[in-house]
Amino acid sequence: MIFEMGANLQGDNFDTKKEDKKKKPKQNIEPKNKHQLVFTFEKRKGKPVTLLGRFYLVENEKKQILKLLKKKLACGGSIKDEWIELQGDVKTKVKEILENEGWKFK
Repeated sequence: MIFEMGANLQGDNFDTKKEDKKKKPKQNIEPKNKHQLVFTFEKRKGKPVTLLGRFYLVENEKKQILKLLKKKLACGGSIKDEWIELQGDVKTKVKEILENEGWKFK
């Protein structure tokens, strides 16, 4: 009679790799005229927030665009993944500014 209890530990194939959670997947980097930017509007805690998005750019270029928009619109903002978040309902003004810079919209 064979009595087995517990895990089967035969073999030497154990996966002990850790995943790097900070490492983000690579994005496709596209030029300005290939982007199709989209607006969304949300209210967070009663305050309006305009999301402008799907920027497939290098992080440094996203920061430059955010800096330009914050300066021209006199509002706060941040970058979350491929989206730029701006405080307030500024959709029409953002569209004017970025069209002058050569961006396309849906």
